[in-house]
Amino acid sequence: MAIIYLMVQYLRMIILGIDPGTATMGYGVLEKVGNRYRALDYGVLETPKSLGLPERLLRLHQGLSELIAHYQPDVAVMEQLLFSTNRRTAMQVARAAGVALLAIAQAGVPWYEYTPLQVKQAVTGYGGADKAQVQRMVQKLLGLDTIPHPDDAADALALCICHAQHESLLRLSGGTR
Repeated sequence: MAIIYLMVQYLRMIILGIDPGTATMGYGVLEKVGNRYRALDYGVLETPKSLGLPERLLRLHQGLSELIAHYQPDVAVMEQLLFSTNRRTAMQVARAAGVALLAIAQAGVPWYEYTPLQVKQAVTGYGGADKAQVQRMVQKLLGLDTIPHPDDAADALALCICHAQHESLLRLSGGTR
């Protein structure tokens, strides 16, 4: 019986997905046991526009630190930031991503990032999938009654699923995480 428990613990993984943003930061917490996934929690951390940037970033850091302390994730994942046009948005997202990385590093949690193409392929099987297709597949793969809202939370769960699938492939091929 102890061997079975140890095997399940070895195959169990808690993944924290983060969709960074200064006003709204999406998060998803996924439990992976073997090839089964279960959403433990998802939602957003929001900051009021009335606060200055330093206070908003502090609130995001505090919220993420609380999530990390509560769920004790084995790994955290974020989408690789790709921007081409709006520099102001890029800076805000980059600042929020930096705060997320700080909270992750302070907790000693390993971190991975995936491109939007990798996430879409992992979740839908098609790299050209639109946002609605990804959200429907997140709902289906996690057995949720409704599509996770807001979009930032669904995106964070999609990141978790992407990592869970990549981790399984690495394990099957004899690679390491």
